[in-house]
Amino acid sequence: QVQLVESGGGLVQAGGSLILSCAASGRIGSTWTMGWFRQAPGKEREFVAQINWSGGLTYYADSVKGRFTISRDNAKNTVTLQMNSLKPEDTAVYYCGGRAFSGSNYSGGYVYWGQGTQVTVSS
Repeated sequence: QVQLVESGGGLVQAGGSLILSCAASGRIGSTWTMGWFRQAPGKEREFVAQINWSGGLTYYADSVKGRFTISRDNAKNTVTLQMNSLKPEDTAVYYCGGRAFSGSNYSGGYVYWGQGTQVTVSS
């Protein structure tokens, strides 16, 4: 069983930066993909970014491309989301997710989720 715990959310002004971290307990296999999703009030959860655990191949939503960077530390079992040039529309609860298969451009199939961390961007 894999458990995911997010940290690093908070309040930031537009144009600012935040770093989110996701700590995974349990075995993350080489075929795994780890990702970040977000859910704004009244909206469905949407994909943000993901990374293959072994090769580090990344995939981003168009809305965050060029502003957000996802990375992983295999030794520490952590995934990080560096968020720059934040906009008010980035305000949401951010969730870390995991799935036991790869697929660089496919953002579905996640079965493991963290509890979420709030990110609020003020204008």
